Amino acid sequence: MDPEAGGGDPMSETSTETSTETSAGQAEESGALVELSDVSKFYGNIRALEGISLQVRPGEITCVLGDNGAGKSTLIKIISGLHQHDGGSFRIQGEETRLASPREALDRGIATVYQDLAVVPLMPVWRNFFLGSEPTTGRGPLRRLDVAHMRRTTHSELLRMGIDLRDVDQPIGTLSGGERQSVAIARAVHFGAKVLVLDEPTAALGVKQSGVVLKYVAAARDAGLGVVLITHNPHHAYLVGDRFVLLKRGAMAGSYEKAELELEELVRQMAGGSELEELSHELERG
Repeated sequence: MDPEAGGGDPMSETSTETSTETSAGQAEESGALVELSDVSKFYGNIRALEGISLQVRPGEITCVLGDNGAGKSTLIKIISGLHQHDGGSFRIQGEETRLASPREALDRGIATVYQDLAVVPLMPVWRNFFLGSEPTTGRGPLRRLDVAHMRRTTHSELLRMGIDLRDVDQPIGTLSGGERQSVAIARAVHFGAKVLVLDEPTAALGVKQSGVVLKYVAAARDAGLGVVLITHNPHHAYLVGDRFVLLKRGAMAGSYEKAELELEELVRQMAGGSELEELSHELERG
């Protein structure tokens, strides 16, 4: 049959269908909720990311480590829908995706908790828990916020995550940094997130409060979420991580499963590895 007369090349159509089915099949086989393959991002002539690959699976924590300028923030923006990637592929549950906005990311089950936390300090905990998604009761001019439901649900959902607050009516600004992070994690779980992206959740916290946050990060994992933990702290990452992706100047510096490396090696990689050893030798010669 003449392709021109038939309105298209049937072999080409079959090839395209087979390629799509193969990609979906591979994603399904890997069990990944989110999968990035050779993803790149450029701002003009500046390379922010190039050749980044990672998988986020349910019930696992993928830790992304790197120093300032490594590309962690750009990676967060791509996964959360704030920016679009320029190269490579970004799949959500096997489907090739190019997110148009953070709202679309949320609708697809990806919740991002940023380091500075979008909360209103003087509002009570329950109001912040439902901020932007407040349920109402009544109709017409009698319609009002369902405060009793929000109070009750906030308390029960926090308790389900193991967070026993004294009073959900207290302003969220009176909570410690670790408690505020924990509320944000519980909120994401309650609103149906499948993937939770955490931007340096322990960066501004002391040892005890960092432990509190890591406990609830593990609780989110145990609830079946796929977690992406962005951090520059290898000790915190190793405590909870199942796999580790190391970034350096916008490129992959390594990708490991926990069984493949010890904490000491992860610390060495983060510290610069061979570069640190070379500096040490230079200083000794001086």
